[in-house]
This record gives sequence, structure tokens and C-alpha cells, in this order.
Amino acid sequence: MPVRRPAAAFAALLALTLTGCGAQVEQAAPDDRGTAVTIENCGKKVTFDKVPERVVTNDVGITEIMFALGLEDRMAGFVMPDDKGELSGVPWKDGYEKAKWLSKDRITKELAVDARADLVFAGWNYGFGEDGLTPESLHKLGIDSYVLTESCHNGRGSARGIMPPLEALYTDLTQLGKLFGVEDRARKLIADFKARVAEVRRKAPKGADRPDVFLYDSGQDKPFTAGRYAAPDDIIAKAGGRSITHDLADSWTTIGWETVVERNPETIVICDYGDTTAEQKKRFLLNYKPLANVSAIKHKRIVTLDYADLVESPRNASAVERLGAYLR
Repeated sequence: MPVRRPAAAFAALLALTLTGCGAQVEQAAPDDRGTAVTIENCGKKVTFDKVPERVVTNDVGITEIMFALGLEDRMAGFVMPDDKGELSGVPWKDGYEKAKWLSKDRITKELAVDARADLVFAGWNYGFGEDGLTPESLHKLGIDSYVLTESCHNGRGSARGIMPPLEALYTDLTQLGKLFGVEDRARKLIADFKARVAEVRRKAPKGADRPDVFLYDSGQDKPFTAGRYAAPDDIIAKAGGRSITHDLADSWTTIGWETVVERNPETIVICDYGDTTAEQKKRFLLNYKPLANVSAIKHKRIVTLDYADLVESPRNASAVERLGAYLR
């Protein structure tokens, strides 16, 4: 996840005015070089003259969307820091073995050009940012873009998110499936994810029994957390909880500790990534005096999920299953 966390809160609203990324089409065979493909991305319909052959992805969740669709052979490589945990045990480990790890730093125009990319798949604060790489700047270089739906700007300044997070995942699988001619694989993935999530929801707490949950990403002066358009909101809801920040019309954002104290979560989910370990984050929470009377702290109801579980990715269904088991 190059820059998308607390230090990554740098994206601002930018209109997507490119002609290479996005919308609906009935047929999109990968070997059909003569057929233009139109898909939808962040509310805009965009036409591709041909199916991309050298895709560069940014961050773990975005990269694994490509792997889950079986598109590693369509990739020029991926950009990802090496703080995303063990990758050899994930369901898409073959993709990591085949695709080239281009950089452990941030994605740049120079990197995309050097990789001879014809498409960059990234997101706002997941590689794209107004003070750095943008779809517009890539378009000027003849490189198309696809923007992660979880990160789409929603018209509220720099706020992000335009639909429920799991719907964002299903939307990206559907649109990319159309673009690359792997619609059947996309449909099977979506059906599998939906069935697994439905089974968790069947067993999950209902009504007043649903616990209030706080997602803690990072930050000590102020916590970085998830609004209703970031994956944790949907993961928490489908697992049987209620996110205490559901009212925030944004994806990843910062709040004040007083809000956490006032809303008194019964469970805290820690996002595990970066230089600060999950155990260090837990120790901070348990010893931070303003939180001493918060229910989750008093009862030590703190659970850890990986970063890749909590951003839009093919790991979201598994995260629902594991959190659901903890909340029951």
C-alpha cells in the first residue's frame, strides 16, 4: 500500500478526464485486438481501444485483484512496500512468483514509463495523489488508468468512496472482468465471496446484540480510521458488528480520541502493517489513559487483521469470516 495511510492523506478532488479506463460491454476477449472495450470507473464510462497487456498495479489489495482474476500474465509488474506480511501463503502466491516486483517505494510516472505500462491500476491515496501521480498525468504520456472504486472521490472535497465497500470490490471485479475478457472468472469469484459473507451474516449477532466496533489503523495524537466507504465498515457490518465511524462519508480518515471515548466501542480491530507492529499498537491502546474506561479496553476485546484484509481486496470475505467468528 504505498502511500495510503495516515501519512498518505494527501489526495484531493481531481476530475478524471482520460479516455482509457472504464464501463459496460458484453464481450471482451483478451485476444480480440480489434474491438474497443467500454467499462465504467468512478462513475465515468471510458473506452479502451485494446485490452491492456502491460498493467502496473499499486499496493497489495489492487495487485491481488489482478491475481484473483488470473491476470498476472497481463502485468508488467507491481509496486508495494515490503510491510504487507508474508505473501507466500496467500491464495494468489503464484501471481507473486510470476509478476515482477518493480518497487518497494511509491509509484511514479517514470516507473510506469520504464515498465512500458499501458495501464496503471491504482487508487486515490493508493498511489494516485494530486501532488504526485494522477490519471491525467499518465494520460498525457499515453498510459491509461483504472481507479480503485473504494478510493473514488465522492464530491465532498477530498473525501473518497461512492458505494458500500464490498460492492466496490464486486464492481471492480466485474469491470476488470469485462475489460480483460474474464467475465466468467469474475462472476465465480463474486458468487463465492457473496456466499461466504451470507453464511457469516446468518450466524452473526442481530439487533441490540451487535457490538460497536472501532477500527484502529494508526496514529497516537489522532487515530486514523475507516469511514463507511472503506472496507472495514462493510467487513464489520457483515461480521455482525456496528462501526462507530459509519456516519463518516469518507473512506480512510482521521478523527479525534474524544469521539472514540464518547462512542465507547465494545471491540477494537487493529490494522496490522507498517513499522509499528500490531502488538505495539495494542500496547498503546491499553495504556492510553483517555481510553481507560472504554469497554473494549477494559475487557481487552482487541483483535488484529492484516492490512490486506482491510483494504478493498479479494481477502475481504476471509476477513468477514474471521471477524465474525471473533464477534460471536
